[in-house]
This record gives sequence, C-alpha cells and structure tokens, in this order.
Amino acid sequence: MPEKIVIIPTYNEKENIASMIDAVMALNQGYHILVIDDGSPDGTAEIVKTAIQKYPDQVFLEERKGKLGLGTAYIHGFKWCLQRNYSFIFEMDADFSHDPNDLERLYAACKQGNADLAIGSRYVKGGQTENWPWDRQLYSRGGALYTKLLTWMPVQDPTAGFVCYKKEVLEAINFDMISFVGYAFQIEMKFASWKLGFRIEEVPIIFRDRKVGVSKMNKGIIKEGVLGVISIQWQSMFKNYRKRVKAS
Repeated sequence: MPEKIVIIPTYNEKENIASMIDAVMALNQGYHILVIDDGSPDGTAEIVKTAIQKYPDQVFLEERKGKLGLGTAYIHGFKWCLQRNYSFIFEMDADFSHDPNDLERLYAACKQGNADLAIGSRYVKGGQTENWPWDRQLYSRGGALYTKLLTWMPVQDPTAGFVCYKKEVLEAINFDMISFVGYAFQIEMKFASWKLGFRIEEVPIIFRDRKVGVSKMNKGIIKEGVLGVISIQWQSMFKNYRKRVKAS
C-alpha cells in the first residue's frame, strides 16, 4: 500500500501542472498525486488526464464544477486520501512556489522525527522568500505575526500551504468545524491541529514566486485572513475541532 500522496488544488494552471507532476514523479520516492481541479476553463484537467495515462495508478484527478475555494478542495482531497488509507498526506501548490525536492524533508520530519504535522516554513531560521515585491512581504510577515499574537499558536508561518500531515491528524479533525475556504483555511487547519494536541514542526524552505500563470492573491483574500484570525480565536471558545467517534 502506497503511503504518501500529494494533493494539488488547481484553477487555471495549464502552464505548470504537467511539469509539477513530472517533477514529483521524478523523485522516485513512491509519491502519488491527487489533483483537485475546480472546473478550470483553460484545460488544466485535460492535461492531468494525459498525465494519468503516463503515470497510471500514481496520478489521480477529482474534477469539481466551479471555483469552490481552496479549503473545500483540500477537505475533499483529505477525505479521498483517508478513504484510501494513505499514511502521509501533503498539501502543495501547482506553481513551483513550493520545491518538490522539499517533500522528502517534510516527510522525514513526520516519519523519522516527532512531528505529526510538518510545515514548509518561510519564517524560521533558514527559510526565505524569493522574488516577492515589498508589499507582499509586508502583508505576509505582518499577517504571520498578527496571527501568532491573536491565537497564541506557536507557528511562525501559519498561512503556509506546503504541509505534510500524518493521517492521524486528519482523522481526528471534524472537517465540518473548519469555517474558512480561502486564505484563513490554512491558519484554521494548523490551529485545529494544535488545539487537538498534535506536534507541529516547521521545516525551513525557500518560497519562490510563481514564474508563469496568475497569482490568486487579492484584497479579498487578505481581508479574510485579517478577520478570519479574530473569528478563529473567538469561535475556539465554543468550538470542538475533534471528530466524534460514533458509538458501536
């Protein structure tokens, strides 16, 4: 049974997705890939279908109708992977902002280290960003500090989207309690994991801005992050993120 799978959500990523799939497969480390495509009008899904023929039983595609949000894409993927009993489930962007070569470092933190959740972090020692304009640096670093101050969560890069989860973490979280689908989704998933007592480790990475395609960052995403952090902390006083075990 394969143990590692990378979830890649896509919307209009035709310039990147084939190269990303090839790069992950070239690692020869037993990774599977699940692409969640939200009805990309540029033909991203068709490119993935060609990759499935190239890598049968290693690359998979789930197509959804319409742009339904990052958070719902990942939760759809988490449930798909848990049903198939993968042990280590990764989040990763399609645009090469995340280096596929770093997958093994995140995996090692969970498999060989003590982490239940490993984060590819820009803001721990050794981590950095490349080719970012000053305003994006300001929003990102300011948002990370703001989140840490309001939630008390001991994570330097809470909005990071390059993550490895042990399946036990995702099995424990009640996804119905995850409120956000955009920028704040990444914060809430880490917050829920931390609240449930799972061990989080940040692995330094170099985050490179995309070279092709269009960034999904906009003012609405930033606004959700700012207001979302307040909501996450407030709701945590009333919300239980742990999945209830049904009585037999």
